[in-house]
Amino acid sequence: MNKKEFKTLEEQLDIFRSKGLKIEDDKSAKDILLMENYFFLNGYRHIFMKSNKDKRFVENATFNELHAMFLFDRNLRNILFKNLLVIENNVKSIISYQLSKKYGYREKDYLKSSNFTSDNKEQRRVNDVINKMKRQIRVNGNKHTATYHYINNYGYVPLWILVKVLSFGLINELYGILKPEDQLAIAEYYNLDVESLEIYLALLSNYRNLCAHEDIVFDHRSQREIPNNRFHVMLKIEEKNGEYIYGKNDIFALIIILKQMLKEDKFEEMLQEIEKEFNKFDNKVNSIPIEKLYDLMGFPKNYKDILKIN
Repeated sequence: MNKKEFKTLEEQLDIFRSKGLKIEDDKSAKDILLMENYFFLNGYRHIFMKSNKDKRFVENATFNELHAMFLFDRNLRNILFKNLLVIENNVKSIISYQLSKKYGYREKDYLKSSNFTSDNKEQRRVNDVINKMKRQIRVNGNKHTATYHYINNYGYVPLWILVKVLSFGLINELYGILKPEDQLAIAEYYNLDVESLEIYLALLSNYRNLCAHEDIVFDHRSQREIPNNRFHVMLKIEEKNGEYIYGKNDIFALIIILKQMLKEDKFEEMLQEIEKEFNKFDNKVNSIPIEKLYDLMGFPKNYKDILKIN
């Protein structure tokens, strides 16, 4: 097994040079490597490679272009993350309202197993989710201000307080074990069917965690795909072997989800911010066309037309 040994900044630049990357300014490049980390910058090299087999950089690719790609993804993450947090808060609020209204606001009431699906195959999952929620009450009882306040002053933690300390992933699990009528009532807030919302929550949780942990996000593909919908049809997204090539499990699929779950003005603002990042990338990068970035992200060329679809 080859060992990964420490490399000086100069040695890191030499590795890039050996792969065909042009370094315009050694001092500036070293400063960037020191602040941003070779490993993370190198994670974006694949968009500049000649091919999957030939892993050298394309002709005239530069270090500044590689850094521009790194910054594009960072800014994209920040744009997506702030909007994903809005959706996360909205979903938590709606679920807590629906369950509290129907089953009560004390944990001994809303965490009864009879409040959830009666499907025998799901009982282990029901118990698992309930136990995870009870654990969060115990763990946060003395750490989270609002949780501590309710426990010490009222002796219970209402669901609208508890959801603040539940992860988006756990909220996704919670939705999955609700009674069908409760799932439907929540999905109808977004004019969605139950299956679509369950898939959407899984993808939202996935991308939210990627953004929070500063992972590469622009070309990420989720394990689950969103159902075909009117956006695929009205944007005339290309099909291959009967399947849409964009907007299924890529960043554009996330955009389609956000279109349906964000307020119209917030969605438009988000898309404008993403467009600005595309423009900045296009102005700074000449060795590869902007269309290559669109393709890796799953964006059709007419992506802005999604604003026109109700």
